[in-house]
Amino acid sequence: MRGTIQGVGTMEQRLADLARLRRVRDRIDRDFAQPLDVDALARGAHMSAGHLSRQFRAAFGESPYAYLMTRRIERAMALLRRGDLSVTEICFAVGCSSLGTFSTRFTELVGVPPSEYRRREAERAAAAGAGEPPSCLVRAAVRPVRNREAPAKELNLA
Repeated sequence: MRGTIQGVGTMEQRLADLARLRRVRDRIDRDFAQPLDVDALARGAHMSAGHLSRQFRAAFGESPYAYLMTRRIERAMALLRRGDLSVTEICFAVGCSSLGTFSTRFTELVGVPPSEYRRREAERAAAAGAGEPPSCLVRAAVRPVRNREAPAKELNLA
């Protein structure tokens, strides 16, 4: 019977840890444009930075930093499609403090640099004319790929 109680306690702890990790992920989703780092996220979850990183990766398949950068790049893609801000303005608007890091990560996830992505999206929009596809389809088609899996070949967004 003692083993059963210990197993329940372990399960309860795992569920509590998972709930904390979901709150961290929700905070990243909500505050991606704010200055966030793993130490601040860990303090908010009452964990060490190392423990948070290990647990987050085990639960969601990537580090908190990689998840944060993916959220930032997704927002940057939307702003680039809109076309009214410079790449530098977009970099800072999504919470990045280094244009070089932003451009490098954008290229890793999307497969093309931000300026090239903007140019291709403008051409696609011009070719499509007034009949824009629903934004949900655009987001699904252009969602960045995580873990540096963007194909080296040209994207086909048509």
